[in-house]
Amino acid sequence: MRSVIYYQLEPSAWPGPGLSILNKIIIFCILAAVTLAILDTEPTIRVFPYFLKLMAISDSIFAIIFTLELILRVWVIGENPHYQGLKGRLRFMMRPTTLIDIAALIPFYLTVGTNGGFMLRLFRFLRILSLARLGRYSKALHLLASAVHKRRFELLISLSFAGLILLVSATCLFLSEGEGQPEAFGSIPRALWWSVATLTTVGYGDVYPMTTIGRILGGITAITGIGIIAMPTGIIAAAFSDAFQKRKDS
Repeated sequence: MRSVIYYQLEPSAWPGPGLSILNKIIIFCILAAVTLAILDTEPTIRVFPYFLKLMAISDSIFAIIFTLELILRVWVIGENPHYQGLKGRLRFMMRPTTLIDIAALIPFYLTVGTNGGFMLRLFRFLRILSLARLGRYSKALHLLASAVHKRRFELLISLSFAGLILLVSATCLFLSEGEGQPEAFGSIPRALWWSVATLTTVGYGDVYPMTTIGRILGGITAITGIGIIAMPTGIIAAAFSDAFQKRKDS
C-alpha cells in the first residue's frame, strides 16, 4: 500500500504520462484554497451571506486534506532510497516545500477551539504560499531550478557586481545631492532607494537629482543599469535553453 501511495503522490515516480489522479486532486485543492484566500481579502465579498461560514468550513476541509497529504508524504517517502529511515524522513521534512506545508498548517491548529482572529487570517494568507508547492508538479520548474543551480556562480558574480554599482551610485548621489535634498539623498541608505529604482530601469520619479553633476551621475547609473539587468537575464536564459536541449537530446 505504501508503494502504491508513493507512486500516486510523487510526480517523479509516476510511471504514466502527466500527473496521477491524486496529484491532480491536490493541485485542484491548492488552487481552490488560494482562490478563497484571495477573495477573503475583498471587503465587498466578505459581506455576502454565508461567505464567512463558507470560509470557516473551507478552513477545516483544506486543513484536513493538506494535513493528511503531509502525513502520507512523510510516510511513503521511505520508498525513495535517499529518504529511508528516520534521518531520511527528517531530511525530507527540512526540504523547502515541506516546510511551506508545515508553515501553512500551524496557524490553523493554533486557533482550534478559539475564535481565530489574526492567526486564522494568517492561516488563510499562508494558503497563497501553497502555490510554491506546485513547483513539485512542474517539470519546467524543475528544469529552471536545475539551470539556475548550475549557473549559480555566474549569477552570484553578476549580482555582486550589481550590488557594487548600487553602492557606488548611492555614494556618489549622497555626495552630490545630499546637501540640497537631505530627505532623499541625505545618507547612503536613503540614496540607495533612488539607485535601486534607477538601476533596475523602473524609474519611479519620486526622487531625482537636481544638480548638474548629480544628473550626469544619474544618467551613467541608468545606462549602466541596462547592462546590469541584462546579465543575469542572459545567464538564466542560456542555462534554461541548455537544460531543455539536454532533455530533448536524451
